[in-house]
Amino acid sequence: MSLIHALRASIGAALIAASALLATAPPAFAQASAPAATAPAAPAPAAAPAPAVAEEAVENPYGLKAMWNEGDFVAKGTLIIMIIMSMGSWYVIFTKLFEQRSMLKSAKESADSFWKASSVKAGFTSLQEGSAFRFIAEQGIKASEHHEGTMVETIDKHTWISMSVDRAVGNVQGRLQDGLAVLATVGSTAPFVGLFGTVWGIYNALVKIGISGQASIDKVAGPVGEALIMTAIGLAVAVPAVMGYNWLIRRNKNIMDQTRAFAGDLHNVLLAGKR
Repeated sequence: MSLIHALRASIGAALIAASALLATAPPAFAQASAPAATAPAAPAPAAAPAPAVAEEAVENPYGLKAMWNEGDFVAKGTLIIMIIMSMGSWYVIFTKLFEQRSMLKSAKESADSFWKASSVKAGFTSLQEGSAFRFIAEQGIKASEHHEGTMVETIDKHTWISMSVDRAVGNVQGRLQDGLAVLATVGSTAPFVGLFGTVWGIYNALVKIGISGQASIDKVAGPVGEALIMTAIGLAVAVPAVMGYNWLIRRNKNIMDQTRAFAGDLHNVLLAGKR
């Protein structure tokens, strides 16, 4: 009986110890697992920057430089001619603009000073030396002063003064038109000069292709495109010349209208005898 009581006591003690262990195990497990759940995640490593791709400049093998280096004397001569034509046209444009500006200034000064003077001679001295209006006034005064007692006396004074003033106006108009023929020539011939260079370049390119025996697109497109540069240069030379010519012609018309008006008024004043 004592043995049975001892077994029961040991079994009971074991059950009590097991129940106590089960009661305390969940909190401990929760406490152990809580830090693992709340632990912050490790930061991801930063991505390495992509290496920069270096851009290598490739020289155009069919550009203007290549055309000059590989061209023959005909191609180079054509290019030089177009450069000279372009420089000549720009020179004419700038010089004529300067001359027209000077004449417009003289026209304004003549309206402000010449017609406010007490006499034609006093107004003549007020005009700028070398100007077109001073030249016209000088010719008109000479015609009115040297009419009597000379061979031209058989011509009436009105006609003689009118002829002298008209000749002076014609000289001024001729001086204004100097150089415009250069612009007209460049504008009309530069495209054909460039076209000649293109035809010659294409001919040489086709000869080289025929000798090499290779007619692929890279062998044909490069030399032909290089030859077409001549046409582009010809157009670049001709377009400013044509536009400059038309612009200068319009400005000349405005200047000549003012010049003829001045000459007509001067003619009437000289006929009236107020010198």
